[in-house]
Amino acid sequence: MVDQLEYNSERSKLIIPEYGRHIQKMVEHAIAIEDDKERNEVAKAIIAVMGNLNPHLRDVPDFQHKLWDQLFIISDFKLDVESPFPKPSKEKLEESPSPLDYPQNHPKYRFYGNNINRMIDEALKWEDGEKKEALIYAIANHMKKCYLNWNKDTVDDKVIFDHLFELSEGKINLNKKEEDLSEASNLIHNKKNYKKTNSSNNRKRSKKRKRY
Repeated sequence: MVDQLEYNSERSKLIIPEYGRHIQKMVEHAIAIEDDKERNEVAKAIIAVMGNLNPHLRDVPDFQHKLWDQLFIISDFKLDVESPFPKPSKEKLEESPSPLDYPQNHPKYRFYGNNINRMIDEALKWEDGEKKEALIYAIANHMKKCYLNWNKDTVDDKVIFDHLFELSEGKINLNKKEEDLSEASNLIHNKKNYKKTNSSNNRKRSKKRKRY
């Protein structure tokens, strides 16, 4: 006698698809078992099979706790067995997560991003000297990259210095001395130069990976 074909449209919905149809059928079988002792033994056997399907996670903290939670979720919280861990709540699972707190500050120059302000604040904490000066020009260089990514193909370094002066509330002024402008040679020249430098750096990293 040939078994009748079973179509996916006639099957119950997979609650956790990663475990497949067979695990869900085993859980559905466990729910239907009337004897408490046998039902608990079957639940433990299902947990063992689920663990074998994820051997790479066995060293993860609370791995067993996670498996038991998933067992109850697959059963749609209908499985009545003794768990070594607190049973999860269906209401808690369906509860909407709290909204993430996004920074609500709206900077004037959005193309620089919020991290630029943090970098500037950090630079202002450093003692005056070569390291601080190098950091400031590194920030200016990064600002120029950001500017070129979202604006024109070229930009005068003085524009970047003016923006840096404004963002630092007048505490960093690279335009204050004429000789300071000579340091602008450390900044990228244009978008084409920026992309060429990035491409060259990526090739160097790729060669280093191949060596190892």
